[in-house]
Amino acid sequence: MAGLTKLFQNLTITNLLKNPFRPLIVPERTVYRFIKKPLPGKGKAFRRIVHYPKEYTVEPLQTTNLAGRDPVTGRLVAKGIGGGIKHKYHWIKFERDGPKEGPPQVEKVLDILFDGCRTAHVALVGVGTELKYIIASENMKRGDLIKTSRFIPRIPVRANEGDAYPLGALPLNTRIHCLERIPGHAAHMLTAAGTFGTIIRKFGNRVVVQVASKKEFAFDETCMATVGRVSNVDKNKIPVGSATRKRELGYRPRSGLWQRKTGKHGRKIRRPPPMRIMTASKSKPEKMKLNEPSIGTLRDNNY
Repeated sequence: MAGLTKLFQNLTITNLLKNPFRPLIVPERTVYRFIKKPLPGKGKAFRRIVHYPKEYTVEPLQTTNLAGRDPVTGRLVAKGIGGGIKHKYHWIKFERDGPKEGPPQVEKVLDILFDGCRTAHVALVGVGTELKYIIASENMKRGDLIKTSRFIPRIPVRANEGDAYPLGALPLNTRIHCLERIPGHAAHMLTAAGTFGTIIRKFGNRVVVQVASKKEFAFDETCMATVGRVSNVDKNKIPVGSATRKRELGYRPRSGLWQRKTGKHGRKIRRPPPMRIMTASKSKPEKMKLNEPSIGTLRDNNY
């Protein structure tokens, strides 16, 4: 051991530095890569993936349940999602397009369906040789005739429930749903069960719509909207009833016992501080001498 230590002391690396072509032995390094975990509520749902075909169809589409996991990495993102029933998805056609001049286009409601992938009911509508799904209104039933038009007349239209017209063609205090944010784009707002907006006023080429939260939005008068309220109004009033029903709705089960939160997230129950015995102080207060003679005299007399 002593000879090995002496050998290392006499070892120099001058020759190694002079010859740049001699290979150096570098130990293996580990490179760590930080994976950014996706966040829920950022425009991507972690409940299911819908397999859309190239062309629109009314055939129910196949889905892949994600159960709250990222489809690429498989990491658990949304903890409250899991299980559920495999529902087939009905492809909604949110573009209600009609003629810009002349009489409106008349469509017939063929059937009202339940869609497990959304809160509102779905209506199968036929016009000519075309079939499509739309969001059903509150009182829509099989056999109803609905109208669609993009023409804005001088006098507001007295539309029936389920008709689609531009905002500029509808009178004030009209309930609407499936509203476009940008003219010509698909309906974006007021599509959940029981939601609706109300036309309260107009100015210029803008129409002001008030939603349930009392917020007001000004849209272009050419934005299409459907008259009425979205179907399945009592969706939020249906009781769950059992843990099995909660599981069928796609919510991951939790412990049935009430547990107090512990750690940094919970309330700490600590032992109260020990009792303090209050006794008279043995030290006497010192006399305070001030610069003003009269005040100092009064202060000394008090003692």
